[in-house]
Amino acid sequence: MSIRFTAQARRGMVALALAVGLAVGTAGCGGGSGDDAKKPHSSTSATKAGGSQPDTQEGQSDQPLAELRGEGGLLLRITSAQRDSGGFVTVNGTLKNDGAKDLLVPSALSGNETEITKNGPSLGGATLIDSKGKKRYYVLRDTEGRPLTTTGLGTLRAGEALPVFMQFPSPPADVAQVTLQLPTLSSATLPISG
Repeated sequence: MSIRFTAQARRGMVALALAVGLAVGTAGCGGGSGDDAKKPHSSTSATKAGGSQPDTQEGQSDQPLAELRGEGGLLLRITSAQRDSGGFVTVNGTLKNDGAKDLLVPSALSGNETEITKNGPSLGGATLIDSKGKKRYYVLRDTEGRPLTTTGLGTLRAGEALPVFMQFPSPPADVAQVTLQLPTLSSATLPISG
C-alpha cells in the first residue's frame, strides 16, 4: 500500500507543480499572443491614429533622421536606426498621409517576394544598402516567413499617421551609415546608432 500511495502522491505533486508553474507563467505573460518573443519591442501592426498620438519611442527624437516621400502625399519619417547586440538593426518611424484625400498604402511597399506578400500588406520590400561593404540587407523574416516589419497596412485617412518599424540584419560594426530604400518612395541615408 505504501508504494502505491507514494506513486499516487508523487504524480499528484508533479501535477500540482505543473499547474502552479503554468498559472504563474500565464500570469507573467500578461495574456499576450505568444509570438512576443519573435517580435521586436515596437508595435508590429498598423494602428489607426484616432485619439492620442503615440509617445516618442525610446531612442527616438522629435527631429526625424530622414523623410522618404511617395505619391499622393505618402510620407515615411524615420526617427531611429538602432543597432542592437543581437545582430539586428531596427528602423523606427511614422508612416503618414500628408495629402488631402484618403490614401491606400501601395502594395508595392511589401516588395515582390511571394513569401512576404502572402502575409499581407507590409513594409517587407524595404532594404538597407551598405555602400561601404557593397551589400544589400533585406527585411528579416520569422520562422514562418512573416516579415519583421509593420504589417496590416491599409488606407490612411488624410493627415493620419501610424508608427512603423523594420528590422534588418546588422551591417558590420564599422558601418555607421546606410541607405534605406522602399519601392515607390524616395531613398534616404541614415546614421546607425548603437
